[in-house]
Amino acid sequence: MKKKKEEQPELLEESKELEQDTKLNEEMLKLEEEIQSLTEANKGLEEKVKLAQAELINYRKRKDEETESLLKYANTGIITEILPIIDTFEKVINKDNVSEEFKNYLVGFKMIYKNLCDILKKYGVEEINRVGQVFDPNLEQALLVESDPSKEDDIVLEVLLKGYKLKDRVIRPASVKINQL
Repeated sequence: MKKKKEEQPELLEESKELEQDTKLNEEMLKLEEEIQSLTEANKGLEEKVKLAQAELINYRKRKDEETESLLKYANTGIITEILPIIDTFEKVINKDNVSEEFKNYLVGFKMIYKNLCDILKKYGVEEINRVGQVFDPNLEQALLVESDPSKEDDIVLEVLLKGYKLKDRVIRPASVKINQL
């Protein structure tokens, strides 16, 4: 009997230990599940962060390109306003049969015209002059057609109104006469 009584407290103690082990195992399983769940949630958040970072980088690139374009073509408005003045100077300078008095004014007009042209070149304005080349609708607009059998079809015969490009963008297409057979 003594053995049974001695064994009982040991059994009780072992039973309590087993119960505690079982509870600890259950808690460990719950913690492992929670860790797994948090790890998966973390992966999802990491993906969202990476996506947000990529979107931010793309946004910055777009903004930089837009800003660069705005700066590159910022003078377009004022340049297009100046072009008719250049046209008028060209008409006056190219006049024939002028009086001696007017010739004195022409010297000043030519100087002003040259200064304006130099300023436009400084800011990247180029004249579009494609006489003798194949008509390009991206650079020119055909206003007149002439039939000259000695020339190829769609060749620019004459520039009626000069066209201009600002850097790589056409700001005014040239008005031209082309050959049509």
